[in-house]
Amino acid sequence: MNKNEHLISKITLSNGLDCILNEDNTKGYVALNIWYHVGSKNEKPGMTGFAHLFEHLMFEGSKNCNTNWFSIVEPISTGINGSTNPDRTNYWENISPEYLERVIFMEADRMGFLTEVLTDAKLEKEKKIVIQERKQNYENSPYGDSEELIQEIIFPKPHPYNWQTIGYESDIQKAKEKAERRIARQKKEEEKQKSQT
Repeated sequence: MNKNEHLISKITLSNGLDCILNEDNTKGYVALNIWYHVGSKNEKPGMTGFAHLFEHLMFEGSKNCNTNWFSIVEPISTGINGSTNPDRTNYWENISPEYLERVIFMEADRMGFLTEVLTDAKLEKEKKIVIQERKQNYENSPYGDSEELIQEIIFPKPHPYNWQTIGYESDIQKAKEKAERRIARQKKEEEKQKSQT
C-alpha cells in the first residue's frame, strides 16, 4: 500500500452499530471515534444543555469501569476528549494499539451501562463544570453572547437549533438524575431504531 493510500471499509454489526475502519499504518497509534446521533436538537425548551451535560457524564464511569474515564485512558493515550453539537455527540481517543480491545470494551460498557452507576453526586459535579464552562465561554467573554443572539435570530423558536448546545444555566440547574436516565434511554432507543432501518 502506498504511504498516502488508506483502506477504508464500513461494517454494520448485528446490533446496528456502523463501524468505519480506516487503516493507516504510518501512525504509531489507533484513533477511536464514537459518534451518537443525538445532540442539542433532541432537547426541548426548558431542558437545554442536557446533551452536553450527558457528554460530561459519560466520562464519569460505567458499570464495569466505575471511575473517571480520563484517569484510565489518559496514561495510555496521546489524546482523549468528546464534543457535542446540535446533531451529534462524539468521544475520541488516540491510543497505543495494544490497548484497543480494552478501550473498545470501555466504550461498549458506557454505551450500555452508564446509568447503573449514575449518582446525584456525579450529576451535581458535572452540572457545576458545565455551568462554569458556559460562564467562561459565553457570559464572561468579550462578545461571548453574540453567537447565542445570532443563533436565536437565524433559528427562531420552535426550531431545535434555537439555543446553544451548552444550554441555559437555569435549565442545567434543573437537571435531575431521573431526567438524565430518560435521555440515556432516548439515546438507546434512537440507536435501536436506527439499527432496524
